[in-house]
Amino acid sequence: MSRTRQPPLVTGISPNEGISWTKVTIRGENLGTGPTDLIGLTICGHNCLLTAEWMSASKIVCRVGQAKNDKGDIIVTTKSGGKGTSTVSFKLLKPEKIGILDQSAVWVDEMNYYDMRTDRNKGIPPLSLRPANPLGIEIDKGRFPQKDLEALFPGMSADFTSENFSAAWYLIENHSTTSFDQLKTAVVNLKKQANKKNEGSLAYVKGGLSTFFEAQDALSAIHQKLEADGTEKVEGSMTQKLENVLNRASNTADTLFQEVLGRKDKADSTRNALNVLQRFKFLFNLPLNIERNIQKGDYDVVINDYEKAKSLFGKTEVQVFKKYYAEVETRIEALRELLLDKLLETPSTLHDQKRYIRYLSDLHAPGDPAWQCIGAQHQWILQLMHNCKESYVKEQKGKDIFFPMLDLDSDVRPSPIGHLSQTASLKRGSSFQSGRDDAWRYKAPQQVVFVEKLTKLVVSQLPNFWKLWISYVNGSLFSETAEKSGQMERSKKNARQRQNDFKKMIQEVMHSLVKLIRGALLPFSLREGESRQYGGWEMKSELSGQWLTHVIQTVRLSSESLTALEIPNDMLQIIQDLILDLRVRCIIVTLQHTAEDIKRLAEKEDWVVDNEGLTSLPSQFEQCIIHSLQSLKTVLDCKPGEASVFQQQKTQEDVCQLSIGIMQVFIDCLEQLSTKPDGDIDTAHLSVDVSSPDLFGSIHEDSSLSSEQRLLIALSNCRYLERHTFLNIAEHFEKHGFQGVEKITQVSMESLKELDQRLFEMYIEFKADPIVGSLEPGIYAGYFDWKDCLVPAGVRNYLKEALVNIIAVHAEVFTISKDLVPRVMSRVVEAVSEELSRLMQCVSSFSKNGALQARLEICALRDTVAIYLTPESNSSFKQALEALPQLSSGTDKKLLEELLNKFKSSMHLQLTCFQASSSAMMKT
Repeated sequence: MSRTRQPPLVTGISPNEGISWTKVTIRGENLGTGPTDLIGLTICGHNCLLTAEWMSASKIVCRVGQAKNDKGDIIVTTKSGGKGTSTVSFKLLKPEKIGILDQSAVWVDEMNYYDMRTDRNKGIPPLSLRPANPLGIEIDKGRFPQKDLEALFPGMSADFTSENFSAAWYLIENHSTTSFDQLKTAVVNLKKQANKKNEGSLAYVKGGLSTFFEAQDALSAIHQKLEADGTEKVEGSMTQKLENVLNRASNTADTLFQEVLGRKDKADSTRNALNVLQRFKFLFNLPLNIERNIQKGDYDVVINDYEKAKSLFGKTEVQVFKKYYAEVETRIEALRELLLDKLLETPSTLHDQKRYIRYLSDLHAPGDPAWQCIGAQHQWILQLMHNCKESYVKEQKGKDIFFPMLDLDSDVRPSPIGHLSQTASLKRGSSFQSGRDDAWRYKAPQQVVFVEKLTKLVVSQLPNFWKLWISYVNGSLFSETAEKSGQMERSKKNARQRQNDFKKMIQEVMHSLVKLIRGALLPFSLREGESRQYGGWEMKSELSGQWLTHVIQTVRLSSESLTALEIPNDMLQIIQDLILDLRVRCIIVTLQHTAEDIKRLAEKEDWVVDNEGLTSLPSQFEQCIIHSLQSLKTVLDCKPGEASVFQQQKTQEDVCQLSIGIMQVFIDCLEQLSTKPDGDIDTAHLSVDVSSPDLFGSIHEDSSLSSEQRLLIALSNCRYLERHTFLNIAEHFEKHGFQGVEKITQVSMESLKELDQRLFEMYIEFKADPIVGSLEPGIYAGYFDWKDCLVPAGVRNYLKEALVNIIAVHAEVFTISKDLVPRVMSRVVEAVSEELSRLMQCVSSFSKNGALQARLEICALRDTVAIYLTPESNSSFKQALEALPQLSSGTDKKLLEELLNKFKSSMHLQLTCFQASSSAMMKT
């Protein structure tokens, strides 16, 4: 629509400066065709249309509003001309503060201050602006008791604004020590204030002159109107006319100001509504703000706004406020449910749990969210543990895995619990290499991997669970401010009441952990009803001692981690009991496997004899025992809080019997090797150590060993076992804390001696019986008769043959072991001498030559084996000589001596072996 008039133009304003709400007159051109044509009026950027009064096309009267700018244009906007311009400006002045005792022609607005609690401006009553020191001198508060002043001035007050103000009370309270000169100065100050008050009254009159003139003009107009309307001086008529005039004046005034007053009422109503919206916009916008902040996760902002709204509108009686506050409560209830769901979600970090608990506490959620969270975490941990077991049991049943023995000497070793890598406990187990963790897990038995996973799960979850409880006990889940002290006290009270319940939760977790491990490793230790819940593993073969040792280390590390949380020891005692049972089982299994390994040592016997007549078998046996004990060192050592593995009598007896069994297995192995038929011995790899210059050479040119040679080697090994190996093993048993070592050694020694004796008797039977059996046929060869024989010419061949056979035995024994020579030779000599004595005693009578021949042969044999004579053999030779007639002449004696010397000379080389120095002879 095209405009038919020119835009408004403001050419003047009066006054051109003033404070807010100053009444001004605006003059110009094209200011509108009427009140309805005026649609906009701004002064210094503030809309003044509500107070505008259109007078004419060149004049508008209005009041200046609270503009932001100190100086600005006057812009008039009309329907007919649009937005106008201005050639003048108006300057907005800051209003002067008016005291409570100053007169003013206008209503004074209350001054504003900032309320930090409600985050909005509030008015201060004028009385708060009273002067703090009306006398204008320094105030010196006295030390007079308030009660004494109240008793001295009953019903009075020291407040100078009070109707019952007492000057004496005021002076005693505030100027009891003030000097007289200062009081004079105070009087001068009061006089000055009084003069200012009088001058203020005059200024008040001057400032209100315009108002007075307007009122005077109105009264004069009414008076003139009354005089023009009639001259009747009747009192009733004048009264009637005066009333009529006043009514007409009132109607005229109403007509003139109806539009202005209507606009003012509308403006006031709108202003009041806007003020209400502006003042309480916090509440009106709060539901939407809550939704937005919840979506953004700013729960702290929501809680602060809710606390603020609750303190301001929680008990309001205004219906509009009630409606909006109810909507706020609905949003907050939904937030409580949301936070509770988030709190009970698993998994969740301890930080988030504390945060959600604090939010729910600040929102005054019903119940005890902290305890609900503890219960949910407890159930979740138990569920995780059982799920872990089920998954590994199913995986074990789903595939057949080959589990090799854990080689402690190789580089492929399992890593301990990964989450303890930064603890001191892990440093002690750092020999396990984590770089090959995947390869280890592939080779490890499912039970071992399960225990590793289960302990890792508990050690990773239980600390947060325990810390949550500690925070619940000491009240740190809530703010540490004084405002939250009530919540902290309630939390501590609830924690004290639920302490036994939480203890049961921890015990349930510990019992589940222990029983799940027992179900995987010690199923026989579970009760009958617990096997289905905690067991279910396929036990094709029991774990080796090495794997059990690793499991013990894993459980120990877990126990140390839980102890570091300061969990009471009585709650962790069940873990110590588990560790003790695992240690006992590990020792039993290790000793059983050691017995099996020793049993297989027979397959490794190579029959290679060293200079001492020993094979590698005794050394292998000793090393096998030592290696087994060394593998048990960490198991036998007691960590802090652990009991000795041998504290139970049954354990001592079992270990003692197993140790004796190990020794007996080796003894049986020796007997098996020494008595095995020749055809059953693999001699392809056999050899003899010929490095010793004392050896006659290899006795195994045909790469085979005879039964007698194997018996000798076994005897040599038995001798070494008795004197060295068994004693060394006993020392290692004692070193590692084994009980009953004396019994182990005694029983083992007795069994070894029995074997030694059996083998020795077998060898003697093999060697001595042929020699003994050849004596009688040799003596009586050629129909020899002791009664009728020639003069002796020398030792007969049968004795020489016997000596050669004895020399052969000596050579065989000497080749195997020098230390066995005296023992074997003495026993052979005893057998030969005993048989010779028997034969001599069986002869009924001897001729002179027969007696001399017999004495020659007996003495030749006795003198030849003199170094191997024993009391038994000496007795036999003596008995044999006593059975002969005594030599009666010196000629016979001389002949006997010559023949003996001839015999020794002729067989000097053969008899050399009987002349060598010998160590102390071994008795049978």
